Amino acid sequence: MILLVTPELPDSAYGNGVTARRWAGILGGLGHQVRISRRYPGRGNYGALLALHARKSAEAVRRFHADHPHVPIVIAMTGTDLYPDTAAAGVDPGVLALATRLIVLQPLALDQLAPPVRERTRVIVQSVPDIPRQPVRPDCFEVAFLAHLRPVKDPLRPAAAVRRLPATSRIRVTHLGEARDLQVATMAAAESADNPRYDWLGPRPRDEALAVLARSRLMVLTSWHEGGANVVSEALAARVPVVSSAVPGSIGLLGEDYPGYFPAGDTGALAEMLYSAEQDHDGFHRMLRERCAALRWLIDPAREREALAGLLAELALAAV
Repeated sequence: MILLVTPELPDSAYGNGVTARRWAGILGGLGHQVRISRRYPGRGNYGALLALHARKSAEAVRRFHADHPHVPIVIAMTGTDLYPDTAAAGVDPGVLALATRLIVLQPLALDQLAPPVRERTRVIVQSVPDIPRQPVRPDCFEVAFLAHLRPVKDPLRPAAAVRRLPATSRIRVTHLGEARDLQVATMAAAESADNPRYDWLGPRPRDEALAVLARSRLMVLTSWHEGGANVVSEALAARVPVVSSAVPGSIGLLGEDYPGYFPAGDTGALAEMLYSAEQDHDGFHRMLRERCAALRWLIDPAREREALAGLLAELALAAV
């Protein structure tokens, strides 16, 4: 049995919860029994530990290793583990030393790791099954923003950017996400009430959030840091072009020459890029669509399944 430890409830809409559910399904399909827990539940007949989030799962890793010193441990590192660097993120090097293998979600994340750790690390891009497109809203040029209200997501940036658009613009941002920071949530609620181009709708079930994404003409990501955002994979699966802050977590997925980047925190640059996409200046929106369509192979579920199967083979972990 594989013990999968995640800091978020497996039925949650947070990234770790979504990843835990998907990986448990893949591992089950590969013939393994999987137990999901938010913490180390104590001694058991485990063949491996898969821990999501190096910092938040550190205690589970330590306790598991103490009870099972010869059982393989795999740690999946998130954006808040890796950026701005592992030391600033509070990751214990001793915990990383206990890992037989580590997982990162996009190739540029390897640059954040010391060479001895990097050698034990595998890149596994998050997959998403095809998401059928939905009819677009006829009353506006809708931009999806799927982000919980946390400072690292820079969640008020889209609202600030659309205030700079010309009066002729039909752009409207639909923001779905839970209020994880009370002060930011208060500001978002006030902005939503006052800004006709920005609607914060709070948390929504995953299927509803994906439906909003699938009807949108654009998806925006404004984070200061990302490990490899699942929402980028979701946008690719829904054939929705992406505009993103120029952070390694997005560059590692979309490529260094992807045309839809703006400097993180630059409200004016984001406003200009949104308007260029709406107006399709010089074919900009068409170019984004074509580039994202060409990247859909990255998020093929068969590819993620193969990568996880290869990792288990390295651990010599037989299905049980």
